[in-house]
Amino acid sequence: MDFTKTTEQESNYKHLEHMPISELLVNINTEDKSVPLAVEKVLPQITALVTQIVKKLKSSGRLFYIGAGTSGRLGILDASECPPTFGAPHDLVIGLIAGGDKAIRKAVEFAEDSTTQGWADLQKYHISSNDVLIGLAASGTTPYVLGGLKQANLHKIITGCITCNAKSPLAKMAKFPIEVIVGPEFVTGSSRMKAGTAQKLILNMISTATMIQLGKIKGNKMVDMQLSNNKLVNRGTKMLMDNLKIDESFANKLLLKHGSVRNALNQYENDLK
Repeated sequence: MDFTKTTEQESNYKHLEHMPISELLVNINTEDKSVPLAVEKVLPQITALVTQIVKKLKSSGRLFYIGAGTSGRLGILDASECPPTFGAPHDLVIGLIAGGDKAIRKAVEFAEDSTTQGWADLQKYHISSNDVLIGLAASGTTPYVLGGLKQANLHKIITGCITCNAKSPLAKMAKFPIEVIVGPEFVTGSSRMKAGTAQKLILNMISTATMIQLGKIKGNKMVDMQLSNNKLVNRGTKMLMDNLKIDESFANKLLLKHGSVRNALNQYENDLK
């Protein structure tokens, strides 16, 4: 198999421990600048996967992320931000990590090495052919993720992946692979750096584009966001002020009465008819 792990290749920088802080930061930043360009090259792959996700979610399906370590944590982060940002149900986008929730904060030894646990974790959510599964693994070789995708394919579930190595086992297994090649890390093998950044950028694209397609944004505003703190209440109030040309007091009263910007806008417009 023609497969080279660029994520494990030697860093382009030597003797890091002898670099002054300013040089370390400049060099890390230099490497980071290459990540958006790598993501740009795979926009067609991202488009193909998001198209499938939107179709399924419009038909009452769900989106699952599965990963280990940094990749798993990034999936959970993206999933957990969908309800407050877009007012999405908590079970619409689901992130799973090898080792369970405790692995979010502390590494669970050898959890990613099981070829069966990934599918077992997915079955707890009764995953079906109505859903989409995205495997997250910078290396493209994580057994936990591979095992989950293998079974998903057998159960006719649409599968995608985000990996940072070309021609990896994961990319070959996923029906809609995204291979974003960022090259060697500044610290050799530390895929929490450029690889993690690339995965985060792509996850942002996937969830945001999907939610927009599902009607969770109006204009360019988060009209379905949860009013879970004062900052968001103030943001929602300002949205209503700008859209309806009303004063702050009235806007705030409308927002709190109806529970979301969208509901307040709709009710106000209905009252005018």
